[in-house]
Amino acid sequence: MRNELAGLIERMTGDEKHDWAAGSTIDVLWVLYDRVLNVTPDTVDDPDRDRFLLSKGHGPMSYYAVLAAKGFLDHDLLDTWTSFGSPLGQHPDRVLVPGVEIGSGSLGHGLGLGVGTALGLRARRRRGRVFVLVGDGELDEGSNHEAIAIAGRLGLDRLTTVVVDNSSASHGWPGGIARRFDVEGWHTATVDGRDHDALHRAFTAAHPGRPSAVVATIEPEEYT
Repeated sequence: MRNELAGLIERMTGDEKHDWAAGSTIDVLWVLYDRVLNVTPDTVDDPDRDRFLLSKGHGPMSYYAVLAAKGFLDHDLLDTWTSFGSPLGQHPDRVLVPGVEIGSGSLGHGLGLGVGTALGLRARRRRGRVFVLVGDGELDEGSNHEAIAIAGRLGLDRLTTVVVDNSSASHGWPGGIARRFDVEGWHTATVDGRDHDALHRAFTAAHPGRPSAVVATIEPEEYT
């Protein structure tokens, strides 16, 4: 997996300042798309599909690479990354890229969108789950306070938030990131963000009546 995805990522050049943002998410993305999410290139419009929302949208090279590896994107399209007329920008665009559920921009929006999506699916009695990937630094944004609180109070058990913790947050949270969700009634787990089996267990653990937060810890080192 690593060699294949590394080769796909290497086809995208021109935004090296966000290499680490991409590298820190690669294992989480692969486990989700390879072993967890109920969505394929043929079911991107199925109302009962699982939804994946990339709130940590900067440095999306790993996301594009996983989408290509899973057949959502033509591999050759990666060579056009950030060039004029390419659908692959420095933030994913749901209108342009197959399989992308939201257009990301300013950090802090994805979790609120995930809560709204989960509420909409519940109201329509749909089976799809919602997974939102956020960064630890992104949790400094105030919009996440409201999203975390309301999701816990409404018992959105079809919602999972994955926090990629690469120690980049300016403020942090007393007692750690998982504690922030735990006090609002979420089911929580903290795992090694490179351990695929541990990630899979955390993503698929039962949490009836409660949303789930998985904190994937990543050592501050270059992705290779």
